[in-house]
Parts: sequence; C-alpha cells; structure tokens
Amino acid sequence: MKNVQLLGRIVIGGQIFTKTALHIGGSPGALAIGNVDMPVIRDTRTNQPYIPGSSLKGKMRSQSEKLLNAPQNTEINRGKPDGGGRVAMHTAKSKEEYQTYWVNPLFGVTGDAGDWVNAPNRLIVRDIPLDEKSRAELISIKTDLPFTEVKWEAAIDRVTSAATPRQIERVPAGAVFGPLELVLSLYLPDDVKLLGSLLTALQLVEDDYLGGQGSRGSGKVEFRQLTVQLRRGEDYTTVDAPFKELTLAQLLEQKSQLLEWVKNNLAQS
Repeated sequence: MKNVQLLGRIVIGGQIFTKTALHIGGSPGALAIGNVDMPVIRDTRTNQPYIPGSSLKGKMRSQSEKLLNAPQNTEINRGKPDGGGRVAMHTAKSKEEYQTYWVNPLFGVTGDAGDWVNAPNRLIVRDIPLDEKSRAELISIKTDLPFTEVKWEAAIDRVTSAATPRQIERVPAGAVFGPLELVLSLYLPDDVKLLGSLLTALQLVEDDYLGGQGSRGSGKVEFRQLTVQLRRGEDYTTVDAPFKELTLAQLLEQKSQLLEWVKNNLAQS
C-alpha cells in the first residue's frame, strides 16, 4: 500500500455572478397543472435554487478535456433503457496518459485505474447556495416562481413545422451564488502547478456557460470576490494570501505571483 502525504491545501472562496439567466435542471417530479417542463434544481429543505458542485466540476472538466484534446476514451450511460443519452469523457488508462493530461490528477480518474495513480484526485468543489442578498432581492421582485423566472420556448418540428411550447425555469440574470468553495489538495511538490490549471478551467467556464440552454443564451457566469488561503504542513496552519476579493480576470493577471507565493509558503512548513 502506498503512503500518501498531504502537504497542504489551497482554499479558494468567492461568488458566482449570473450575467444571464441560469438553468441547472432538477427532477420534474409529479406531473401537475402549472408545473414547468424543465425545472431548476432546488434545496429540498429551503426550496431555494443552488449550483451543485458536481455541475461546476463536471463543466470545468469537460472544457479542460477539450482544451487538452484528451481522448474521450470512457463512455458514460446516463441510465436510459434504450442506451441513448450516452456521453464520453477522458480518464487515464495508463501512467503515460495520467501524466500527459492534467485533468486526471486534478479532477480524478475512475476507480478501476491501475496502481500507477500517484495520489487521490486533488479537487473538491462544494455545492454553492444562493447568496443571502440575492435571496432577499428575488423575494422582493415577486418572480414567476419562488426565486426563479419562467421562459417560454417553442420546439419546431422541421418536417411538419408544428410548434411544441415548453416552459424553462431559470434563476434570473444578476443573481449571485455564494459562498463558492474550491479545495485543492497538494500531495506532491509539483501539485502547485495544478493551481494554474484550476484557474484555466474556471476561465473556460466563464467563456462558455454553466448549466443547460447555453446555446440559447442561458448560463453565462462570472467568478468574483475570489480569495485564496493556504493550509500547510503537519500542524495545518492557515496562511492568508495577498490575493483577496478579486475577479477571475484579476487573479489570472497575477497567476505567476500566486503560484510563487504558494510554492514559497509551502516550503516554509
């Protein structure tokens, strides 16, 4: 059995600002008059929409795989009985692939990977709730549904030209989700480089979209109020970085200084 030593963790906090309306789908539930066709996912306790960590992490990974041209060598079936709805992803099948594409150490590999995996996956992405201020604003403006709007669309049959209307539930543009929390575990000295890859993955999401209906205008987001902390060494002490309340663009401008700061402070532990 391998020994795995945790050298430290980088914690990035912040907010996600919705520049256009956001749709991250939930279960339609029981069919009833007045139900929307495509609801958003909600916290069952508070009934408030939230961004699942899996949605953000999955989008970051898929965009990063495209950037790296990583082979889509693993098929995932979403559970449809007819075998439809399958999607492909990359996961390392060898030590060479693992080392070639940084998506593998950063986001993880499948459980059947060989003993050439040198450490667990590094990245944790927490679920992101609706920000308290946005919650109050959405209550005050009396949205179509609690905290959300309903967008009507029509799907057109290209053969018959028949229109099928549908309702899409979305969190309105301008809503803020937070706190965002990304936790990057460092097991090897070279893992500091994965922080730069993580920032690249976030930039890819900003330039694309989060959730569904992105090609129709939904899901443009911006990462704001980003703050970095380092928890290091055997005593797990916290060191605040001089990188606070920044947009992602501002943090990317200081990426080289950030990586050097982490490297130097990690060495002092």
